[in-house]
Amino acid sequence: MHNKEKETKQSVTTIFSNVIYFIRLMFSISPLFVVTDLIWGVIQFLPPRLISVLGMKRVIDIVESGERLERIWGAVIVIAVVLGVSHLLSWLYREFYWNIAREKLSMGLSEKLYSKARSLDLSQYDDPEYYNSFILTIETSADNIQNLLNLVRNYVSSLISFFTIGTVLATIDPLCLVIILAVVLTFLPLSRKVGALQMGRRKDNAALHRRSDYFQRIFYLQEYTKEVRMHGIRPLLVDRYNDAAQAVVDNQRKYWKKIAFFGGVQDFGIQTLGFLFLLLLYLGYCVLVKKSLSAGDFVASFNGAYQIAMSVNFLTVWALSVFSERGKMIEKYREFLSTRPKLKDGADTAPCAEPETIEIKDLSFTYPGNDEATLRDINLTIKPYEKIALVGYNGAGKTTLTNLLLRLYDPTEGSITIGGQDIRDVTRPSHIDRFAAVFQDFQTYACTIGENVAMDKAPDAGRVLQSLEKTTFRKPLPDGVNTELLREFSDSGVMLSGGESQKMAVARAFYKNCPYAILDEPSANLDPIAEYELNRAMLEGAAHKTVIFISHRLSTTVGADRIYVMENGRIVESGTHAELMEQNGTYAYMFRLQAKKYAEGSEEEADEETDA
Repeated sequence: MHNKEKETKQSVTTIFSNVIYFIRLMFSISPLFVVTDLIWGVIQFLPPRLISVLGMKRVIDIVESGERLERIWGAVIVIAVVLGVSHLLSWLYREFYWNIAREKLSMGLSEKLYSKARSLDLSQYDDPEYYNSFILTIETSADNIQNLLNLVRNYVSSLISFFTIGTVLATIDPLCLVIILAVVLTFLPLSRKVGALQMGRRKDNAALHRRSDYFQRIFYLQEYTKEVRMHGIRPLLVDRYNDAAQAVVDNQRKYWKKIAFFGGVQDFGIQTLGFLFLLLLYLGYCVLVKKSLSAGDFVASFNGAYQIAMSVNFLTVWALSVFSERGKMIEKYREFLSTRPKLKDGADTAPCAEPETIEIKDLSFTYPGNDEATLRDINLTIKPYEKIALVGYNGAGKTTLTNLLLRLYDPTEGSITIGGQDIRDVTRPSHIDRFAAVFQDFQTYACTIGENVAMDKAPDAGRVLQSLEKTTFRKPLPDGVNTELLREFSDSGVMLSGGESQKMAVARAFYKNCPYAILDEPSANLDPIAEYELNRAMLEGAAHKTVIFISHRLSTTVGADRIYVMENGRIVESGTHAELMEQNGTYAYMFRLQAKKYAEGSEEEADEETDA
């Protein structure tokens, strides 16, 4: 029992620690908003509650005393003015400040989250548990702000109301306050039970809703539309969605009987037994028998007792339950914002001038959580201005090797040096600045084509057009480099084909003024002719850079200064195209196989033209 009580106390401490942390976080972004929001809560809740106690008492006392009618009207007018001013101030605050300030707070918090996300290592994104927490943190940011602000505002207001009305009630009849507190505390365990059940239902529902939401998204997200329409998977998805939705319904049924039962007993105990029996019995005795209370005191005591009961229940059970739920979400914020990158910056600044020799020595790498190494004993030297090709089957480790070269990860063993200096000895930003990289899973962003190429908000129009020209990009641009891409922010945004998007992505490597370029599958979406043109343009346009490119189409590699063939995380062959063809090994086999397929494809096209 002692351990259980200790765990409960620790849980309560953690909950309020998380809530205080989040309030401090919001205060650091917008202190005025946090303070005024709490004041707004008091203005919203306290005047109506005090009027239900003191205002009604005043009116009834005037009537009972037989004073002039003008006194009653005066009391009513004062009550109306107080309520009117309260509502007016609340409305003005909400309409002219609160909505705008809340959005600014949301922006400030999102900026903190995105800044933190930018500083994290790629390995942290590879961790499924961490990544899921990160996504949940981002997605629930606005919801957490709204709900927590409301909760804290209501909590502070209820606390102030409790002490204010409790003081008023104690001056009228202290025993009345004792009776209602005794009734509420007697049924408090049931309130805790109801709160625990409600929290369990919310927790289960959240997990179940995520499943149904996933299937809902499939039906409206663009990346799924073609496959869903072209194939017969729709009935399967509908069945899965129905199963997920039914699970939510079943979960509701699982909880509602218990919640209804315990909640009903609690309400009966407090409302019927407490207010309608014990409290009314005592107040009636005081008014009719003892004559110690006036009719106004009777109404004030009854209304005050009701306000006290609601405040105690809110402050002890309901708020604790909701704070507990919110506290767990805030815990994810704390964990995320307190995460530190695993890759440490070096002390030096990397030069970004002419290419220098890159040397990879005895390099091995194992992804976090994996038992087997992805790369083993890699040794290679890349001379300035060389054009290097990495080839091999899927999963050979080619992209991983370039990720290590960019220092998105650190090697498990071995080293990478540029100009004789280990890349771990320089700052990460300065190291990345000397590389242009086009990834296999490149993205097109909803901004201008100039901003897409420059990856900057102030692109050089001349350089953008030159970079696009080097890739043989020929898409008409209605507004030049200011042509908007995609239609998230512009109804007339230009949609690029796969090949056009790829050329635009390669143009980024030409635009960036740096000594090294990494191109991962730069011609994957192109036809053979466009591929040939792009390869020729890349070799000419990147003459002043050291270029490392990955390709499954071996026709791309023919012009490379050196080709490295990778298998199972090792380099198994290296040399020029001619040298590797003469070795008659893996590269020669792959090249001849692809050449045969190209030849067969050309013959089939010729036959089709003859038949036509």
